[in-house]
Amino acid sequence: MILGPGDFATVDPGCPPSPVPVDWGVVEAWLGVRLPREYKALAERYGSVEFGEFLTIPAPCVQDGVFDYGDWLGRTHREARIAAQAVADGERPLVHPAPGGLLAWGVSHGDDILFWDTSVSDDPDAWTVVVHHCGAVPGSGLRPWHAYDLTMTGYLRHTVRDGWETPDPPGPLMGPLPGTLARPEDLTSARPWPPPTPVPPRLSGAERRLALETGTGLDALRLLCPPPPRPYLGDGTWEGLFTELGTRLPGEYVRVMEVYGAGIWSDWLRFHTPLRTGEPRFATHVHETLDAYRSLKKHHPEYHPLTCWPEPGGFLPFANSIDGDYLGWLTEGADPDAWPLVFWPRHADQEPPLEGGLVDTLLAWLRGRLVTPGLCVLIEDEYDDPLDSAEFESWDDRAHW
Repeated sequence: MILGPGDFATVDPGCPPSPVPVDWGVVEAWLGVRLPREYKALAERYGSVEFGEFLTIPAPCVQDGVFDYGDWLGRTHREARIAAQAVADGERPLVHPAPGGLLAWGVSHGDDILFWDTSVSDDPDAWTVVVHHCGAVPGSGLRPWHAYDLTMTGYLRHTVRDGWETPDPPGPLMGPLPGTLARPEDLTSARPWPPPTPVPPRLSGAERRLALETGTGLDALRLLCPPPPRPYLGDGTWEGLFTELGTRLPGEYVRVMEVYGAGIWSDWLRFHTPLRTGEPRFATHVHETLDAYRSLKKHHPEYHPLTCWPEPGGFLPFANSIDGDYLGWLTEGADPDAWPLVFWPRHADQEPPLEGGLVDTLLAWLRGRLVTPGLCVLIEDEYDDPLDSAEFESWDDRAHW
């Protein structure tokens, strides 16, 4: 007989659990591991449950727009791997799908994540619990990851406390919690979970290598991040813009804009509309940005070492981020094609100019190889695919950038 939470917790009559059929063979084949019998028994009897009015234990189920078991596991494991990067080498926990990695089974209202440690045994019924505690937990010190010599059911008894007999509980306490089982309020019409349908890759193996490794120039950028069918530049001309600014702009910038146009890269970096003749014009963005820089430089010159265009070698911005960072050129010399790129970070010290040109910089950033203070990190996890985050959203004449 498998003892589970139902043997020491009572069903909440106001929001009773609602079981959903589970094909465990399909679920375990997708996971690549067998699951503990106590978890299966809980899911078969109750479905997804909220335990003790604080811990949610999802069963393999799906409800459109609300919950998907596979998505939840993927997102939770990715966040856990990123959090584990703060742990020193040799002590860093592995996370599924790494062999012996932690496998998530629950989450608290306080964003604590509960895992099985699959490395302790080939028998899933022997898997013990590891919790990534969010915030200060009595007894945990400064270590957010805490291992318990308890299985899932033992840990849940531990959190209820009424059923915990020893005076020295094995680790920081999350409880005491009420001994109740309820259906999560938002899961009103959950149905059996189907594993995700494999999606054919966008690029062939050879194309992928070009996009991510060996390719250069605009051809590689097009492969990595497909441009829009009709790039939006505005209703003016390049010569008109150059006349208004009193200077030409780098030819590489013009070529990139004629392929992609104005828009936002990977939901973060915004390229201003260059040829709009109405407001806000490109020149308006430039002057407003530089007015702000001069004001900051006046009060905090130690943090704002750049000179501002049209001073010789001055900073001339052409793009900004959703976080208030800016990308531009240092207008050194008479040849715009020789101007170095520079990134002005909002929340970091100013770094030297970037080493590559615009296309090289975009490629390095989208590939996850460019690291500079303030620049959005697109590839945070070893399982992140750069092809998933390399995106460009084109704008039209309604955009204000």
